[in-house]
Amino acid sequence: MITVVGIGADGWDGLAPGSRRAVEVAEVLMGAARQLDLVPASPATAAERVAWPSPLLPALPALMERYAGREICVLASGDPMFHGIGSTLVRLLGPCEVRVLPHVSSLSLACARLGWPVEQVDVVSLVGRPAAALNAAVVPGRRVVVLGSGVDSPSLVAGLVSGLGYGPSPMTVLCDLGAACESVTAATADTWTGPARSALNVIAVECVPGPEAEPLARVPGLPDAAYEHDGQLTKREVRAVSLSRLAPLPGELLWDVGAGAGSIAVEWMRGHPSCAAVAIESRADRAAAIARNADRLGVPGLRIVEGRAPAALAGLPAPDAVFVGGGATVPRLLETCWEALRPGGRLVVNAVTLESEAVVAGWYARVGGDLVRLAVQRASPVGSFTGWRAAMPVTVWSVTRRDAL
Repeated sequence: MITVVGIGADGWDGLAPGSRRAVEVAEVLMGAARQLDLVPASPATAAERVAWPSPLLPALPALMERYAGREICVLASGDPMFHGIGSTLVRLLGPCEVRVLPHVSSLSLACARLGWPVEQVDVVSLVGRPAAALNAAVVPGRRVVVLGSGVDSPSLVAGLVSGLGYGPSPMTVLCDLGAACESVTAATADTWTGPARSALNVIAVECVPGPEAEPLARVPGLPDAAYEHDGQLTKREVRAVSLSRLAPLPGELLWDVGAGAGSIAVEWMRGHPSCAAVAIESRADRAAAIARNADRLGVPGLRIVEGRAPAALAGLPAPDAVFVGGGATVPRLLETCWEALRPGGRLVVNAVTLESEAVVAGWYARVGGDLVRLAVQRASPVGSFTGWRAAMPVTVWSVTRRDAL
């Protein structure tokens, strides 16, 4: 059994009696050098001290095996299960092998200082994560708490928020929460200058849009102009219908096959922070554009596989849903996607040409599902008047896998 003890910036004095006892009986005390320094050296805390190696995650399994059989106590910042090592150890060893004694999290302390209800804020961590994830959280009226990863984090946050057109947003930087040297600095995103007073910082942002801000909804169907593309883009109305048929649920994985601009994968992931997606695209220039779209729209975790399906699908984790926006006529493509789907998984195929419609019709005859043809017309100038211009109709086939072929 490994015990994980949360410790705050107030150090040893802030530990509950049970947490102190766990440290005192340990034979091995692990943690970051900063956390180990918070425990005073004394006969009661004479455990062997092991500072985390860098990088930590690849070394963690061997480290746990090396000290197996000894009483191990791991120190973690604040609440170990809130973006912390506690979650990592539970995944590695299982919940029955890890006992967690939490401290107050930096999120709770920040909200307590600001008077913000914890359940009404969005949280973004910059610790080992891309800062572009903040882009999806910045929307009018929301309060966002950003967990910093160094003294430059507030400047990074201020630049991202201002770049989205939210420069007037009040920004509060709280450093060393819980310690005697705790500090609070307030500014707006467009007036923040300089580094934070400490590497241990939390940035609180109240999102206030400026006149140039362009808020984007989290529901499917973002404007086509939100994407960088070369024309290979599932258009807004068709995209909204296709995603409604894909029916994303929290924690599910999507394959976006022949992703083009990546719009389906991006909006799948924007639906919930736990949704994941793999965008498969054969052209290098389009794959690069997908990465830029994912960053700009706040889902930098989108995985991009550059290659041609179906060969590029080999070895990918099994999907909960698959979208094929083009290429239905490629030999073995639909068979590979269908066979990879988890039970209850959804397959959605968009067809524009007669040849792809014929392939879809054959599959519909074999496994059923639902066929819908979408015809979209947009108003556009006709001389000095306005008329309707029709886009090419799109046939959308959607099916849920109940049984194997």
